[in-house]
Amino acid sequence: MSVRETVDDTTGIVNDLFVVATRELRTVVRTPALLALAGVYLVSIVGVTWAGTGGSGGFVPLTLDLLTFSELLIPLLAFAFGYRSILDDRLTGELDMLRTFDVNRVAYVGGVYLGRAVVLVGLVVGSLFVAGLLVPVLTADQPTFFAQNEAADSGLRFVRFVVLSAWFTLVTLAVALAVSAAARTLRTAFALATALVAAFVVGIDTTLIAGLASGIFSPESVPALLAVSPNSAFRGLVLAEAVGVVGGAAVNAGSTSLNVLGLLGWWLCALGVAIWRVWPTVVLETTVSADTNETE
Repeated sequence: MSVRETVDDTTGIVNDLFVVATRELRTVVRTPALLALAGVYLVSIVGVTWAGTGGSGGFVPLTLDLLTFSELLIPLLAFAFGYRSILDDRLTGELDMLRTFDVNRVAYVGGVYLGRAVVLVGLVVGSLFVAGLLVPVLTADQPTFFAQNEAADSGLRFVRFVVLSAWFTLVTLAVALAVSAAARTLRTAFALATALVAAFVVGIDTTLIAGLASGIFSPESVPALLAVSPNSAFRGLVLAEAVGVVGGAAVNAGSTSLNVLGLLGWWLCALGVAIWRVWPTVVLETTVSADTNETE
């Protein structure tokens, strides 16, 4: 293959990716259920902010208030936005049509992921920034330590939390796409999505705690074990980078490098599964071989 052919193929993949991404954006905007979930999320974030900062003002207290809330709601949102994305195209026959146009599987999965990620990450980041903007308003008349001491508490710490939340959103959305690509029925997709949300929120952490309590895992292995769970890895990064010693939580953050590797591993593996399972290469090759034999 010549350099020109390689460039043309790459250009075609990129063009297809953006076409699919644009379609996904339109699909999300036209889905009332997803828009309703977005509204509920925004109202919930503002509500937690309004109630939480009333007791102790500042960005670090707000981060701690929103951390557990984000661990629960972000996976729920991501799976709601992603678990049917590829499956619906399969059930309606659109995947088969795309294959006849020789659309690259990377372009298709990348487009679906990009289109939905733009909306979902925009929702999470926008809602959290609205919450951050409320902090000076709600704490203006509260002479608390966090509100007064800029060295201990600043908007930069909250920005770190927002960035980490955006990354956590991208990771969980990638897992949702993997479920959508692997499932063949809505019932299977819903069951897998429900099981994974439960595992993310409580299952993996509960298993690790039970293993430590029973002596199966040693205390020295805690940092590595925490990185296995996406929620724990996200929590550890927030505690280390956005809260730190200010909140007295750094000792519970685990290893920052392992937490980064843990989230990165989930993200890459999930996208890899989605690309691999979006349509079966073996079946396609078998069909082509069969057609060739019939022609002969």
